[in-house]
Amino acid sequence: MAICRPLTPGDYADALALYQALSADRPSGVGGAAQFNALLDHPGTTVRGADLDGRGVSMATLHVLPNMTHGGRPYALVENVVTLATHRQRGFGRRVMEAIAQAAWAQDCYKIMLLTGRQNRAKGFYQSLGYDPDEKYGMVLRRGGS
Repeated sequence: MAICRPLTPGDYADALALYQALSADRPSGVGGAAQFNALLDHPGTTVRGADLDGRGVSMATLHVLPNMTHGGRPYALVENVVTLATHRQRGFGRRVMEAIAQAAWAQDCYKIMLLTGRQNRAKGFYQSLGYDPDEKYGMVLRRGGS
């Protein structure tokens, strides 16, 4: 049975494997243990993961951000959603995303946003979780090819 929980600095090795799977086609690479710890220490940020037999097989990052509209309620941004290829289609990603949503709602967020690549087949997965691809347009501005 998989356990879904917030990750800690001790989870770096498993998280690194997941980040590398997510970033395999990106030349910029993945940060090291210090960057992972800084991410975990960042106020409003949580990385949630699913463990199977003591090994991290899926994870996502939740950023809860302060806001002035909607009565001052915060909003959430989800990034870096990944499940190891060998563990896809087994419900791990769904468990992580449900835990992410529960954490956002528990912090009174009024919405959760995420972006997924146009070439990524995950769009249907996010729609099955209730995310609406037609509500807003997602746009990205990158700094010098990063």
